[in-house]
Amino acid sequence: MTNNVLFNLVAPIYDHVINFNSAEKLADLLRLDGSQTLLDLGGGTGRITAALTPHAARTYIADLSMPMLRQAQSKAIAHLINTSSNHLPFADGMLDAIVVVDALHHFSHQQQVIAELFRILKPGGRLVIEEPNIHQFSVKLIALAEKLALMGSHFHTPEQIHAMVTPFDNVSANIVHSDNHAVWVVAEKSSPDSRQIAAQRGITA
Repeated sequence: MTNNVLFNLVAPIYDHVINFNSAEKLADLLRLDGSQTLLDLGGGTGRITAALTPHAARTYIADLSMPMLRQAQSKAIAHLINTSSNHLPFADGMLDAIVVVDALHHFSHQQQVIAELFRILKPGGRLVIEEPNIHQFSVKLIALAEKLALMGSHFHTPEQIHAMVTPFDNVSANIVHSDNHAVWVVAEKSSPDSRQIAAQRGITA
């Protein structure tokens, strides 16, 4: 069963079985102050976007599953985009902030997706990727179950995700561990003139 077929099936009950309680932490990691344009990639039912909307000026959800997006529409989220993660309909440097929560392991071409995200991210903008921490035994069991279910998921360690976002010469990144089974990789895109400064200071989160 492909990921998209599965999400189409579980869309009506998704919000009832998947918990989300890290909105304030994400807003802090993204440095949202109410003025930014935010994309929630793989945002599905809009549970994350709805929680972050008070912290942003404009929010978008991009997801491949229309049934999931219909759930988001019921939350009165206006900007819904039904699209593949590989080619996003945004101009270069259009977005201030991008969040990808519990979705990276579902993407088939993860490095291509990350490159696409940095294309549409503004200089000075932030990308936050939240993933289950595969170092945890319970997450290893989830990864095994998804593999046996032929979902095509590709889980990576926090260090591997960090390595995916740092080949770009204008990006610096940091790994932030939560107090549960999640981990955040926080990346910042520097402007050409500020690369040396960004390299010296790193990212604080």
